[in-house]
Amino acid sequence: MRYRSRVTAPAAALIGTAAVLARGNPAYAGVRTDDAPAPETVPQTAPETLGDPVFPALGNDGYRVDAYHLDFSYDASTALVDATATLELRTTQALSRLSLDALGLDIRTVRVDGRTATFEQVDEKLRITPARPLPDRARVTVCVTYTADPRRALAHTAWVPTADGFAICPQPDSAHTVFPCNDHPSDKADFTFRITVPAALRAVASGAPVCTEELAGDRTAYTYRSRSPIATELVQITVGDYVVKERLGPHGLPLRDVVPAARAEALEPALALTPGLVEWIEARLGAYPFETYGLLPCNSDDPSAFDFTGLETQTLTLYKPNYLLQAEPKIGSHMMHELVHSYFGNSVSPATWADLWLNEGHADFYGLLYRYERGWADSLGLTTFEARMKDTYARGDQWRKSSGPVAAPNAVNLFDSQRYLGGVLVLYALRQLIGEDAFHAVERAFLARHRNSSASTQDYIAIASQTCGQDVSGFLRDWLYGTTTPRMPGHPDWTVTPVTPSLTAPRRQPGARWHENSATL
Repeated sequence: MRYRSRVTAPAAALIGTAAVLARGNPAYAGVRTDDAPAPETVPQTAPETLGDPVFPALGNDGYRVDAYHLDFSYDASTALVDATATLELRTTQALSRLSLDALGLDIRTVRVDGRTATFEQVDEKLRITPARPLPDRARVTVCVTYTADPRRALAHTAWVPTADGFAICPQPDSAHTVFPCNDHPSDKADFTFRITVPAALRAVASGAPVCTEELAGDRTAYTYRSRSPIATELVQITVGDYVVKERLGPHGLPLRDVVPAARAEALEPALALTPGLVEWIEARLGAYPFETYGLLPCNSDDPSAFDFTGLETQTLTLYKPNYLLQAEPKIGSHMMHELVHSYFGNSVSPATWADLWLNEGHADFYGLLYRYERGWADSLGLTTFEARMKDTYARGDQWRKSSGPVAAPNAVNLFDSQRYLGGVLVLYALRQLIGEDAFHAVERAFLARHRNSSASTQDYIAIASQTCGQDVSGFLRDWLYGTTTPRMPGHPDWTVTPVTPSLTAPRRQPGARWHENSATL
C-alpha cells in the first residue's frame, strides 16, 4: 500500500480559507474599510494541493515553477546524495507561506531570495515561511539543501538503487522523494542538472550535455540542460558504470543510449532498432519533439527494482535490461509504445492524472499498429488491429464496471488495462467514425496546439471537433465517461460480453502501479 499524505485539520482550514479568498465572496464584493488593504494584496498561505482528482494531495498552488536547478553529489562509499535544489518560481498570489512536495529528504536549509526561511516537514509537504511575505506575480528563488538516501525504505519512492549507483522512476507521484518540487504534470518547468560522481562512474540526466568538469579528489561533474520543459514525473538522473553510445537518427537527430558497460555488446541489437522506430513514428505524428532520444537499461536485475518494463523519462527511456535482450518481435512493439510517449505524455503532458488515457491509449494504439504491420502476433495470438479491437470491445462493460470509465480512474485502478487498451478502443472508435485522414489531422493538431504544455481530455475532445469538421463531443464523452460501451461505428455486429460476477477483476492494493497492462508487451 502506497502512502498518501493527509492534510491535518489546521492545514485543511487554511486551505479552505485561502480557496474562499482566492475565489472571492460575492456577499462582500466591493466592501472594505478605509484602512484595510485590498483583499488581493493580503499575503495568504498557499493551498497545499492542486486538486488532482486521482491524487488530491499532490502538488501545491499559489505559484508556478519556471525552472529547477539540481546539483547532486554522489558518494559511492556511503551511497548517499548531497543535493541542492534551486527553484525559480512565479507567485500567482501574495504569499505568507508556500509548500513543496517532499518525502524522505533530510532537509538542512531553505533560503528564499537569499534569505534564510523557516520550514517544517509535515507528511509529504515541505512548508516554507519566507523571512518576508512574497507579493503577487513576483519572481522568487527558493534554494533547498538536503541529503537523500536512495536505499531508504519509504512508503513509495522514485529511487532505483543499483550496485554501482542509481536511476530514478518518478511516475506518477514520487519525484518528490528525489528533489523537493511541485510534483504535478500540469506544472512543467525547465531543468538543469549538475551531478558530481567518482571519476570511475558516469552521470547522465534528461536533456542535452552542457559540460564536463574534472574536479579535485578524482571526481567528475556532468551538467545537462533540457531544451524543453519537463514534468517532474518524467525526470531522469542516473549514476553508474555506463558507456554512452551515440548514433544518428532521421534528419540527423542525435540518439544517445546510456548502457551498463558490461552489457553494452549484448544490448546493441535492441539499441540499433531506435532509428527505424523514430522514422516510423515521425511519418505519422511529425518530427520527434526533443533534442535527443535514447534508452537507459538500468543496471539492475532485481525484479522489484521497479514495477514495469519501461518508463518514458524524458529523452532517456528507462528499461529493465534483460527485457531488451529478446528478439525484435518480442520488444519492438513496446519500444514503439515508449517512444510514442515522447509525443503523448512528454511533449503534451496530462493536465491531471485522470487524463492518463491520453498517454497510455495513444502509446498502445501506435505500438499495436507497428506490431501488426510487421505481422507479429500479440499476447493473445492475434495478428490484426481489428481482431484485437473486437476482442477488447467484448470486454468493454466488464472493464467499465471493474475499472470505471476510460477517463475516470482512481488511485487504485489508474494503471489498469482500461487506460491502455480501453484508451486504444476509444481512439479506434473515433477513427472509425471520422475516417483515417481526419483522425491523423486531429492527432497532429492536438500535439501542435499543446506542445511543451499539458492538456486535458476536454482539450482533446475540443480539438477533435474543431479539426474533423463535425461535433464529436457527445460521441467521445459517451466512450470516455459512459458506464456502458457504445456501439462501434462500422461494426454493428460486434457485441459486448455481459457482465457476470465470475468476471470480476481481482482486488488491488491502493496505489499499486500495474504498468504491465500495456498490450504491446
